[in-house]
Parts: sequence; C-alpha cells; structure tokens
Amino acid sequence: MAKDVRADIETMRAADADRQKVADQLKTALDEGRLTLHEYDERVGLAYSSKTYQELLMLLTDLPRPGLSAGEVRARHEADQRRQARRLPTAMLVLWTIWAALAVVNLVVYALVVVGTDSGIYPWPVWMLVPGAALAAVTVGVQVIRHQQRR
Repeated sequence: MAKDVRADIETMRAADADRQKVADQLKTALDEGRLTLHEYDERVGLAYSSKTYQELLMLLTDLPRPGLSAGEVRARHEADQRRQARRLPTAMLVLWTIWAALAVVNLVVYALVVVGTDSGIYPWPVWMLVPGAALAAVTVGVQVIRHQQRR
C-alpha cells in the first residue's frame, strides 16, 4: 500500500511553488559549487517545465541537502556504517529469536504445570540458560571478529 501511495505522489502534478523550491535548491547547489553554470541553467529549465513531482525530484537526486559540506556528508556516511556494523547479522538475530521463543514456550508450559499440580516440579526451564549462554558467547565472538575486521 505504501508503495502505491509513493507512486501516486510521484505522478501528481507539481505546482509553481514546488518548481520554485527546486529552483532555489539548484541555486544553492550552484552557489556551493556543486553544479556548473551550464548544469544549473539546464536543470532550472527542466524544473520550470516539469509537470510531476517525479520530474522535479530527479533534478535533485545527486545533490546533498543544501548547506551540507563534504565533511558532513562523509561523517554521516561513516556514522551510518558504524551503526550498520554494530547491528547483529541476520543469522544471529534469527537464532536469538528462536531461542527466545523456545524459552517463552518452556516457561509458559512450566507455569501451567506448576499451577496444575500440587507436588513440587523440577524447574526444567533453567536448562534454557545453557543454549542461551552458548548463543551469547557466539554473539560476542562474532561482534569481536567484525570489530577487528573493520580496523
């Protein structure tokens, strides 16, 4: 559904105010030295002749937000890479999800058995800590290896 909405927005007709905003962004890019005068003239002409938002957006795809320096763009890119590197690999997330689901099922069944009987029941869900500890050790190892590879 979201994809349909985006496609609808891109095919919507642009207003004169939208064309002016894009022209202003192109002027800023020219002033910052991101566009040559020839590129600026060409793009402004295309902006004023654009009929849809998609045509307008295509004129800005290779330009960063106005006022953003190359150092800031690089810093944001590096920060994104660091955030991505800290994330667990998908396989590890799947393993943790499976372990958590099994642990919850064990705890629920144990709770139902304890409630349904009068005698003391051996707390078997404690054994879920063993694979949990092993998974934690593997996760730490994977993160350490990934950290070393980034250096």
